Amino acid sequence: MREFEYVRAAEVGQAVATVTGDPRASYLAGGTTQLDLMKDGVLEPDMLVDITRLPLSGVSRDGDTLRVGALTTMEELAADATVAERLPFVREALLLGASVQLRNMATIGGNLLQRTRCRYFRDPAVPACNKRRRGTGCAAVTGAARMHAILGADEHCIAVHASDLAVPLVALDAIVRVRGAGGERSVPLTDFYLVPGDTPDVENVLAHGELIVAVDIPLPPRGTRSSYLKVRDRASYEFALTSAGVAITFDDGVIREARVALGGVGTVPWRAREAEEVLRGAPPGQATFRAAAEATVRDPYTVPGTAFKVELAKRTLVRALRTVAS
Repeated sequence: MREFEYVRAAEVGQAVATVTGDPRASYLAGGTTQLDLMKDGVLEPDMLVDITRLPLSGVSRDGDTLRVGALTTMEELAADATVAERLPFVREALLLGASVQLRNMATIGGNLLQRTRCRYFRDPAVPACNKRRRGTGCAAVTGAARMHAILGADEHCIAVHASDLAVPLVALDAIVRVRGAGGERSVPLTDFYLVPGDTPDVENVLAHGELIVAVDIPLPPRGTRSSYLKVRDRASYEFALTSAGVAITFDDGVIREARVALGGVGTVPWRAREAEEVLRGAPPGQATFRAAAEATVRDPYTVPGTAFKVELAKRTLVRALRTVAS
C-alpha cells in the first residue's frame, strides 16, 4: 500500500469540500472494500477523508418512508424493528450479505458503492481490465468467468455487481440522497448505477466529491409478502451466483402489485420490470412465475463460464416467487 494523507472530517461540508478540491482524494467509512483494494494496489488515493465521526447514522421513519443514514451499519439496519416487520427481504439480504464482523463495520452507503469482486479487476498484474483502465480490454471474456454477469454485460465488461442489499432496494425504488459542493440532490437507485457500455470505469452517477448522506426506502403496503433468495456455492459467507428479491401484494387471488430485482447476474443490481408486468393482475402459480422469469432473462451476454446462469437465474426467480406465494 502506498503512503497517503489522512484527514478526519469534523462536519459534512468540510468533508465534501476537501474531497471535491482534490481529484486524488477519497472518502473513508467502514473501509471493508476500499482498504483491500488499496492493499492490492487497485486504488491509490493521495488522501483519505475519514467521515466515520459525521452525524450520518441512524434509522428514522417519516410516514411510509424509512430514512437510513449513510453511516448506519448493515447490522444496525438489520436489527431495526420496522425493517423486520415491513421489509423482511431487506433484512434477509443484509444478513446473507456478510459475516457478523463485517456487518458491524460496513456501512449502508459503502455497501451500495462497493466495487466488483471480479478477480481480474482486483489483480493489477492483469493488464486487460476496462474497469481499471479504459481501453485495455476485458480478460474475463476469455478467462474463467463463473462469478460474472450475463445482464447489462458486453465485450467491454462482464463484472458483476456484488451488493446483496442493493437488490431489494432497487426493487423498492429507494432514493439515494447525495451531498455535493453545489448542495443536495436525490437520485433514484434505479438511475444511480450505470451499465458498462464504452465506459466500464464509470460505475455510477456520482461526481467526484459527492457524498451519499442517506437512503430513503419506501415502505410497501401492509400485507405485502417479500423474500430474498441467494444461491451460492456454499452456505457460509459467499457472494451470489444468482439472487432474487421479490415483494408481492395479493388481492382476491391475483397479484395486485409486484416488485422484482435480480442479483449475481447483472453488471448493476437488475430491476426486472418485465417480470413485474407479467405478474401484475395474474394468478400466482408455476406458469405465471416461469413466464415472469422468461421475460426477465432476455438477450443475455454469456461466455462459456457464465452460460449456466441463464437457467439458474430463471429458477432462482421462480423459487423466490413460490416462496412468497406459499
